[in-house]
Amino acid sequence: MMKKAIVVVSFGTTYQEGLRLNIESVENKIKANFPEYEVRRAFTSRIVIKRLAARDGIHIDTETEAIQRLEDEGYKEVYVQPLHVVGGEEFDKIKKIVIQYIHGHQKAFDKLVIGRPLLYYTGQEDRPDDYVEAIEALTAQLPNVESQEAIVFMGHGGVHPANTAYAALQMKMEEAGLNHVFVYTVEGFPPLESVIAKLKKRNIKKVTLMPFMLVAGDHVNNDMAGDEEDSAKSQLVKAGFTVDVYLHGLGENTKIQDLYVQHLKDAMSQKAGHGMCKH
Repeated sequence: MMKKAIVVVSFGTTYQEGLRLNIESVENKIKANFPEYEVRRAFTSRIVIKRLAARDGIHIDTETEAIQRLEDEGYKEVYVQPLHVVGGEEFDKIKKIVIQYIHGHQKAFDKLVIGRPLLYYTGQEDRPDDYVEAIEALTAQLPNVESQEAIVFMGHGGVHPANTAYAALQMKMEEAGLNHVFVYTVEGFPPLESVIAKLKKRNIKKVTLMPFMLVAGDHVNNDMAGDEEDSAKSQLVKAGFTVDVYLHGLGENTKIQDLYVQHLKDAMSQKAGHGMCKH
């Protein structure tokens, strides 16, 4: 019988609890949905991998090592499902290695396909609207807000062009009628300052901060909810808002977990796939 595997690739985390609640939970759901596949874990963050090895003696494969190991073990059908939020720098790492195997390693795999991250397609040309689906999944965790309350999501952001996804998410939130939900990023656009300006304009008094990240790790505990004066919580308090923090990553949301499973199913059926496939 042909050996089949799924590599579940995330950025990774050094928070053991975060790993269990946000990454393992998605992996377990994938295992339950695809019992005939071997499911492997990989991280794209070299720093996280190094820290886990040094601190806990745990070895976790990079995306390259995971695929190489499957080749060495004779797997022929491999699907790679990223748990990244946008198709940015970390997703590019995975894409690069998949392309290398498809074009370089002769006959390594009969099939090698990469799934898509959480936010990728926007609904045109018969493609799904990942944003609308993610927003629907998010509504399950949103608290009821009064007229002078708002919810502010923190994304990662960065210089990669794919990080415009967060601005698109804000527009899609508005289109979905979520006028009290705002999105900012730690390292990009939209910045927190522009969200604070919007909150003031709306006469908002109370804000609930939520991570738009797979894991509630370092960024969430420090940049978003920390007590340092440059954290989002501190900046919002200083600007006159009452602040609640929600310390749960997206990976804890069962509906978000289901979306990753769906993206994997799409990759398997070649629906909404990348065309990055070797048959």
